[in-house]
Amino acid sequence: MRVLITGGAGFIGSHYARQVLGGQHPAFADAEVVVLDKLTYAGNEENLRPVADDPRLRFVRGDICDAELVADVMRGVDVVVHFAAESHVDRSIRGSSDFVRTNVVGTDVLLQAALAAEVSRFVHVSTDEVYGSIDEGSWPEDHLLEPNSPYSAAKAGSDLLARAYFRTHGLPVCVTRCSNNYGPYQFPEKMLPLFITNLLDGKPVPLYGDGGNVRDWLHVTDHCRGIQLVTESGRPGEIYNIGGGTELTNLRLTERLLAELDADPALVRRVEDRKGHDRRYSVDHSKIADELGYRPVVGFDEGLAETIRWYRENRAWWEPLKERALVVG
Repeated sequence: MRVLITGGAGFIGSHYARQVLGGQHPAFADAEVVVLDKLTYAGNEENLRPVADDPRLRFVRGDICDAELVADVMRGVDVVVHFAAESHVDRSIRGSSDFVRTNVVGTDVLLQAALAAEVSRFVHVSTDEVYGSIDEGSWPEDHLLEPNSPYSAAKAGSDLLARAYFRTHGLPVCVTRCSNNYGPYQFPEKMLPLFITNLLDGKPVPLYGDGGNVRDWLHVTDHCRGIQLVTESGRPGEIYNIGGGTELTNLRLTERLLAELDADPALVRRVEDRKGHDRRYSVDHSKIADELGYRPVVGFDEGLAETIRWYRENRAWWEPLKERALVVG
């Protein structure tokens, strides 16, 4: 079996690659892994260092919008797990063109190549942000798409393309939509690693607005476990929400970090709220639980402590990356 992982040098994609090559998914125990990654600001070959010497790994640096390259890489591939995306909301507000190109055009290039190569499964990894914002309750998979940022709009477009390739061509596509991921190797401009690394250095952290925005937190290990369940057993043409089950306001999360790091509350800086800032995300993941047996197993307390410990112990990884991070506030 050969598995193509796009964006496999990024935060979530590299975690999945390490899981596959580390034997954590028995169905893929002997799989060859091809990682295709452009190595933009958030892609990092260091994320693959733990498995870099595995002879089953082939790394290809390239753009998913490059149709000729993608067609070449797709030869002999059985399964595609598509993580590659521009994903930072603040960057999309400052300029959306890269998001449309990578998330929509790039996904279309991959789908076309997968169709031509007759792959047996294509898993398109998306986000709960395509649903918009929800005041109460949780989104099921058939909820209306109401994206509010250029990033989420581009992801919604790619979701619809994936659905269209199933409906029109019969390409065996599944779509997953996850809540907010956290864990080791996350690029330090996202909220958790930004706050953790700033507080470790005694630097201020920027809290948007009143801090009342609510997110559901999902450890990257659980997310990748859910993706694997869909890859192995998901029904073609279906969408599966993957949630973590821990909802916190940004203010409450910040307070948790201050306590865990014994940091001065005065380091919290209130900044002007993000444009179009979604108030609350919450996915109903009962479908993947009922059909495929998914449940999150990494408790938030455990996951947060482990994540803080990893950043504390891996300054050599994140310190050079801070120069590339987008600063808000």
